[in-house]
Amino acid sequence: MDWKKQVVLVTGGTGSFGKAFIRILQDEYKPAKVIVFSRDELKQHDMRAAGFDQPNLRYFIGDVRDQARLKRAMDGVTVVVHAAALKQVPACEYNPMEAINTNILGTANVVEAALETGVSKVLALSTDKAVSPVNLYGATKLAAEKLTVQSNAYSGDRPARFSCVRYGNVVGSRGSVVPTFLRQRSNGKLSITDERMTRFWLSLEQGVRFVLHCIEVMQGGEVFVPKLPSTSLLDLAKAIAPDAKYDIVGIRPGEKLHEVLISEDEARTAVELKDMYVIQPALGPWFVKSWEKQGKPLPVGFYYSSDENPEKLSLTQIRDMVAPIEAEIKAGKLA
Repeated sequence: MDWKKQVVLVTGGTGSFGKAFIRILQDEYKPAKVIVFSRDELKQHDMRAAGFDQPNLRYFIGDVRDQARLKRAMDGVTVVVHAAALKQVPACEYNPMEAINTNILGTANVVEAALETGVSKVLALSTDKAVSPVNLYGATKLAAEKLTVQSNAYSGDRPARFSCVRYGNVVGSRGSVVPTFLRQRSNGKLSITDERMTRFWLSLEQGVRFVLHCIEVMQGGEVFVPKLPSTSLLDLAKAIAPDAKYDIVGIRPGEKLHEVLISEDEARTAVELKDMYVIQPALGPWFVKSWEKQGKPLPVGFYYSSDENPEKLSLTQIRDMVAPIEAEIKAGKLA
């Protein structure tokens, strides 16, 4: 794939992932053009002021709820990274139709616009919360995944192919517990929901590089899942503030004790590669299961959960993971 010939549009381009993705894309891949599509003019202004002002960078104010605006923005685009979403669990629970309008109907608009404008590849970002969802956010992302994957059936002779990536918690992203713990450390008390809780973790850069790789290898219809380490919330707290006391506040509505990246049912159509799993569509006559030649099938009963994940982060590894976020907070770069 020749990135220098690609015109890339990023929905939600002013978010944590969007900015990190565009920075690495611009610095290392040198695409012909990058389009930031988002609804907040202030965040676009701040992004320009932070140095995102290269000649090949364009800013489109728009909302994924507006299909006509998406079609205008995608004119001439070859690759779409769909990162726009409402993702705060409490906000989605309190405003369910808003979550549905953005996460589900917005994804439908992205698909429709891509089909109509000749986009070649669409990669949508998903979450571990889409697996056996217990909150509305997870349910909307599950629906968005299904919608994205099955939209390959509508491509026909069009070039568009649609796939998803699904991963866990991003260290330091908006809403992450890591910056919260770092700020609470000075008070000597951390708020912990449940000492038994575990999560998958990856850095923003890991997420970006995984997405870039998946764009290059996607055929349309896959859900790509990276192999990630896990940690317990208690170990995370110990690594950040070993001498702090804990205030156990209880699991919030819509939260799980442990997250799952691949369910037992999904594992039947998934294959394992060195650094990731590829979930193939169970129903997809348009999908040629060539991944089976590259990976190996998963054993009967396999599921990928944060509590039973064999790859656990040590306290030292957690501190190394958190160090860049701590530096950003000290420098005033992470509000």
